[in-house]
Order: sequence, then C-alpha cells, then structure tokens
Amino acid sequence: MAALKQLLKNIDQTECGPQVAAIFDFDGTIIAGWSATAFVREQVKRGQLSPQGLKDLLAAMVSFSRGSLGFSGLMLVSARSMKGVSEQTYIDIGEHMYHHHIARLIYPEARTLIDAHRAKGHTLAVISSATRYQVTQAAEELGIEHVLCSRFEIENGQFTGGVERPLCFGEGKVVAAQNLASATGAKLDQSFFYSDSHDDLQLLDHVGHPQPLNPNKKLSAIANSRGWDCASFDSRGRPSLNRLVRSMAVTGSMVSSFAAGMPVWALTGSRTKAQNFSLSLFGDTASALIGMDLEVTGEQHLWSQRPAVFVFNHQSKADLVIITKLLRRDISAIGKQEIRKLPVIGKILEMGGVVTIDRANSASAIEAMQPLVDMMKKGGKSVVVAPEGTRTVSTALAPFKKGPFHLAMQAGVPMVPIVIHNAIDVAPKGDFIYRAATVRVDILPPIDTSSWRAATVNKHVADVRRMMQAALGQVSPSEAPEVNQ
Repeated sequence: MAALKQLLKNIDQTECGPQVAAIFDFDGTIIAGWSATAFVREQVKRGQLSPQGLKDLLAAMVSFSRGSLGFSGLMLVSARSMKGVSEQTYIDIGEHMYHHHIARLIYPEARTLIDAHRAKGHTLAVISSATRYQVTQAAEELGIEHVLCSRFEIENGQFTGGVERPLCFGEGKVVAAQNLASATGAKLDQSFFYSDSHDDLQLLDHVGHPQPLNPNKKLSAIANSRGWDCASFDSRGRPSLNRLVRSMAVTGSMVSSFAAGMPVWALTGSRTKAQNFSLSLFGDTASALIGMDLEVTGEQHLWSQRPAVFVFNHQSKADLVIITKLLRRDISAIGKQEIRKLPVIGKILEMGGVVTIDRANSASAIEAMQPLVDMMKKGGKSVVVAPEGTRTVSTALAPFKKGPFHLAMQAGVPMVPIVIHNAIDVAPKGDFIYRAATVRVDILPPIDTSSWRAATVNKHVADVRRMMQAALGQVSPSEAPEVNQ
C-alpha cells in the first residue's frame, strides 16, 4: 500500500495534459503472469494448433525463457503455426480469452494507476511484445486508447506466416514509443513507462519517469543501483497458504452462520429472527476473514425507506458478503436457478430467503417473483437483486433486465441503487480466492416508483442505470437523469 501511495504521489506531482504519456507494459505489469500461456491454451482448445505446431511452439517458448532463442525466433515459430488462418478467428479468441482468463489477472493497483493518469489528462498507452489479440480487449476495458504491439503479417484477412518488423521488443519498444509521441504530441522525457522486465531497459532509459512495477530480479537490481522507485503487488497471481485457507473459511462461515441461527429459530419460533441473526453473523465473519473493509457513502439511505427493492451492480462473489453486511436484516434476494445445484450452499441460500428464477424463461421468472411481492407488502421485507443478471468481468455496467423494476412497481415500494465500485479487487469473476481490500460503496437516495408504469419501464431502467454509471464515473454526472426521490 505504501508503494502504491508513492506511485500515486509521483503522478500527482506531474503536469496535467496529454504531453505526458503513461505507457504500460502488459504481461507482469498490468496483469499477473504471461498472457501467452492462456493464448496457447485457447489455440489448442479450438484445434488451431497441429500436434507438431504445438510441439514446436512449446519448444520455442522454453528456449526463449532459457535465453537460447531470441524473441524474433519465438514470434516466427508462432507466426508459422497460424499461417493461412483468418485473423477474425484470433480476434474472437482474444475476446474469449479476456473474459475467461485475462480479466481476473488484472492488478487492481494497475487499474488505480491508470485511473490516476487519466484524471491528470495524460496520454494512456500499452506498448507490449504480446500481440493485439492478447492485449486489445483488456486495454479497451481499462480505457487505454493507444495499443502498440508485435504484429503478424496479414494478407486478404489471413495470416501469411510472417511477422511485421520492427517487433515490439527491446529497441522496437523505443520505436513504438517514438511513434506514439509523434502521433499524440507526447514528450517522452516527461512521460512514464511501467514495466516488470529488464528486457524493457531501453525504453525505461528513454523516458523521464522509468517505473519498475513487479520487477524481476535483474530489473530490481538495476533499479536499486539507479535509485528508481520500485513497487511489487501480490493482489493477483499465486495466493499464499494463509489466503487460501481464509478463502475456504469464508465459504464455511456461511454454513456455520446459518447453523448458529437454528437455535434462535427453535427457541423463538421465528424464522425471520433466525435469518436476521445468521445474515448479520455471516456478513461480519466473512468480512473479517477476507480482510475486507467497506467505505460507504450515503449509508442512511439503507434505512430511510423500507421495505424497498435494492439493486446493485454485480462484479464479484464478494458482493454477497458486501450486501449482507450492509443490509443485515429483513431481506430476501433473487438468484439464478443454478444456485439450487450448489451442494449445501444452495440449500442454505434458499433457507436464507433467496428466491431462484430461470433467467431464460421470462414468464417463469415473473411468476417466481410473486411471493416476493407478497413478502414486501405483508411481511415488510426488502428484496435485493442484481439487475445485470450475472457477474461482470470488469467494473463497466452490463445491460439491465426489467424484472427488478416490475417488482418495485408491483409491490409499490421505492428502489434504492447500491453502487459497488471495486468488489472486483476482492474476487474477480472466475477466481476462487478472496483478497483483502477496501471496497467503496455509494448508496443512492431512494427512488419513488409510485408513478412508474409498465408502458414506461424502459425509461426507468435506462434512468437508474445511468445514475449508477454516473456514480461509477462511467458517464458525466451531468448525464445522470433527475428522478423522483
């Protein structure tokens, strides 16, 4: 944390404006690990590599890692394995690879640095020896406009088996940075370059602010000898044994928390009191095990009007812990039908008040929501639901479904948006491990739904989504609509 604060201080002390470029390497710098591994795995999975092609490529990767094969040789072997294949195939592979592999490897700290440079109006760029198929999707999600990578030759939409020169490696990265400066007006002697490898020493020497990030041993030694600030992060990559055990304990705490509520039910005869006890216990216990703190703005809106339909943006499995810790009592939830198939946990969630719906069957989903309407009208319970319908792989809001809006109208209760900024830092989609973090949450004021009608539901969906986007900084606050509160 101290290292990140120093990096942010360095950014804050620089001038504003696009004449300062913030250039990032990709593998090991923006993401933990090497994207080429996921790339090859996806090639094999899709049958894009012959057995001989795979053998040659793996041998080349091993030789490159040992220093017996140059980067140019590695790229030529890779290019030959792709000869005659449509480029669109690899664009599709890149998109799939991002959503299923790369997204969860992005360092939260790298995202914070990128956001800090953006706030200063700096020119954002990735200069990487990887291909655009490995990098572009992540760069788009992070809001990085300029991507300069190693490129394969393409004719008539197909790979020729050759590579374009200069490759984006060593001196080639300097050339790429100079091209970036010519195109944008950035001044490299005022710019930053973040990298994890001594292979990038030429470009590190070429910028005004060389910044080793997660440096390997050789770069760390060089940085120490030259007095460069270094920073290393452990928020992604291989977890410690302690972190693994704590993550397993989080899941176990759900079981123990609801087991602890059984005597309350038995002695009081009140299922609601038992649920409230268990929910509060789980929220506090799981948060402590994760090491997750909440920084909440607008907390009073959680209690000012109940019952209500609480809607939240769904980034992470940690959202369950966050929502439970925030709302604590008298709540029910809507979840996907697949929850029922989870051993033990599925049953516990149903006992805790989660109503499961078939997302593919809208008629069935509407029918399943009727008990929730009755629960709000007669039982005074609130309902919490993610209008995106599933977790996203980034902080960007996905399209909203209409179900929660119909639910609020039918029950005649207000809607309260809960905007979670960075739960993805705790546990990105596809990652089992929970990691310690401080999560920012904005609770927006309750929205009066008494004038909502089915005929205008599309407008209400768009308005609430736009409000949440504004809170996330994804649109200008001036673009957020005014709604009845």
